[in-house]
Amino acid sequence: NSFTYFSENFSPYQYRQMRVLEFPSYATFAQSFPNTVPWSETIGFIADIRDPEDIDYVYYVGAHEVAHQWWAHQVSSANVQGQTSIIETLAQYSSLMLMEREYGPHIMRRFLKYELDIYLSGRGGEAIEELPLYRVENQGYIHYRKGSIVMYALKDYMGQEAVDTALRNFVAESAYKSDPYPRSRDLIRHLRAQATTDEQQQLITELFEHIMLWDLKVDEASVTPRDDGKFDVSINVSATKFEADGSGAQTEVPLDLPIDIGIFSENPDDVTEGSDHVVMLEKHRVQSGEMTFEFVVDVEPSHVGIDPYNKLIDRNSDDNLKAL
Repeated sequence: NSFTYFSENFSPYQYRQMRVLEFPSYATFAQSFPNTVPWSETIGFIADIRDPEDIDYVYYVGAHEVAHQWWAHQVSSANVQGQTSIIETLAQYSSLMLMEREYGPHIMRRFLKYELDIYLSGRGGEAIEELPLYRVENQGYIHYRKGSIVMYALKDYMGQEAVDTALRNFVAESAYKSDPYPRSRDLIRHLRAQATTDEQQQLITELFEHIMLWDLKVDEASVTPRDDGKFDVSINVSATKFEADGSGAQTEVPLDLPIDIGIFSENPDDVTEGSDHVVMLEKHRVQSGEMTFEFVVDVEPSHVGIDPYNKLIDRNSDDNLKAL
């Protein structure tokens, strides 16, 4: 799947073969060298992922390591701030697209929630300075965890074809280039070239060049049966947006952005592959403060949410969903 997707969307694979080497679980990692990936038995060969609640991390690790054949072994990066936003963040995005295609968006919600929580924990324990993504200095909680959310959010707001086109153009310009090596500014330039609205341009700025946090919450929600068999749903939300500096100090800034509002017939935390639980998932403009959204739906819902799939960097995503 990785060879097919990456070769079709970015550029052809450059070698005749791909070798995977198992090593004992004295360490737990995989690492991508040119056409060769040493891979710990613990996160691959003896993995037990039979529980449908589990993320298929073998599939994810495999996709991530194959993606490095493009992000590091075709497009390298100058040894400057932001280096790993090309190498690791783009490998994360590549594997996320495969995960979504193979397992569907419900798995992405679980994965992005996991990434978000680790990012928030990591920034809480930062000993020196949190840097924006485009200036990251080998800080894993930024280039892996935040990077996943940033790229998935851009895919959501710009469209997957636009993001993949930007990356394809980036490869065409920078593959095997060393004089000079590409930098994160070059990646941003290609993303901006595919952004068609001021809103998308602003989002690229905020997600890459600033440390931006949202605080989205469902305060109250209700459902009322109608005489025609449908249901009135009312959702009261509160929303705030903050910009942080490297030490973590936060300043509130105006929020005005279309954000997903979701209505579900089951708790999204409990669904498994193939579940048809999404009654409605639409973007509606959300501004700072409190707002009320009202809908009429055909199916009796059990839960509602704002940004229910964790596409934005929310300070507390546990209050994004509410049972009716």
